[in-house]
Amino acid sequence: MLERYRADLAGLAGRDRLRALAPRAGLDFASNDYLALAESRALAEAAAAALARSVPVGAGGSRLLRGNHPEHEALEEEAARFFHAESALFFGAGFSANEALLSTLPQRDDCIFYDALIHASAHDGMGLSRASRAPFLHNDVNALEAAILDWRRKGGTGRAWIAVESLYSMDGDLAPLDALMSLSERHQAFVLVDEAHATGVFGEGGRGLAARFEGRENVITVHTCGKALGVSGALICLAAPLRDFLVNRCRNFIFATAPSPLVAACVRASLKIVEKAEDRRAALRARVALAGRDLQKLCNVAPSGSQVQPVIVGADARAMTLAARMRARGYDIRAIRPPTVPEGTARLRLSLTLHASEAQISQMVAELAEELKAQE
Repeated sequence: MLERYRADLAGLAGRDRLRALAPRAGLDFASNDYLALAESRALAEAAAAALARSVPVGAGGSRLLRGNHPEHEALEEEAARFFHAESALFFGAGFSANEALLSTLPQRDDCIFYDALIHASAHDGMGLSRASRAPFLHNDVNALEAAILDWRRKGGTGRAWIAVESLYSMDGDLAPLDALMSLSERHQAFVLVDEAHATGVFGEGGRGLAARFEGRENVITVHTCGKALGVSGALICLAAPLRDFLVNRCRNFIFATAPSPLVAACVRASLKIVEKAEDRRAALRARVALAGRDLQKLCNVAPSGSQVQPVIVGADARAMTLAARMRARGYDIRAIRPPTVPEGTARLRLSLTLHASEAQISQMVAELAEELKAQE
């Protein structure tokens, strides 16, 4: 009965693409806990305070049944104010939020135009959507506009939807949001911006890279709570009619048990912490700048300019060997291989967080340079 599964796993192993769970070990260069809040005393105290005021761990049902808790509603109201949006809706994970948006909001005669490097969750959502879809070259606004015009010439009559990440999770580069927003106005398009890796790190008070566009009726943002915010879940910020549409039409929302009220309470606390955490953001920016300089000098690796720094090595086996060697030196660094990234671009994904000091980052880059040289 299990032959086909064993064969598939053997095929993955033969191509150096077999995944396995690994324990935490070594200095953190792998997590998305950019501001080091996940294990902070502040969030631990927020959780304890919520439990002390009898906030439940579990919701007990979907939001449309008995699962709707005052903590959910308080979080959504506070998040809408924080991000300057008309409304917000809380989901249990960023993956679920992206899947929910793209499977529900675009309609049958619409078309979703998505950046070629967009997250897997967006692909799953588009796969469930009744709308058509078309990719465009990464961060290429001209290619996007050409695709929209081509769709119109071929009879497209619905609404165009543009789906991007503000900071790409495997390359660390930023979307050209100004140009994308201008294009959306010319074509009366909706824009979905996944702020997963920007929330907490960029923008005034950590509001993200799309903060200045929040509140527009055609702009929808996803703010993941499990990365820089240090908790879990995701907030979708959008116009009130679109929120109501999700509540009424989104299967991912209607039929899922509501997120933990305790988690909602912790996210409320995290938003307050992050808003005032400019010292943490400044410290992270300094680490990013240092890592970029050292990588350029010692490894001939171009800086990404963000806390997500890829070191592209090409072959899957080389990436896996390099990651293993760095872990043996005491650094928790992971290899990323296709299909997560394009063929021929296997890489180390260096995640820069406040868990590593500037001195530790410099030492890591020096040792990485040694390993890269040894592989030449």
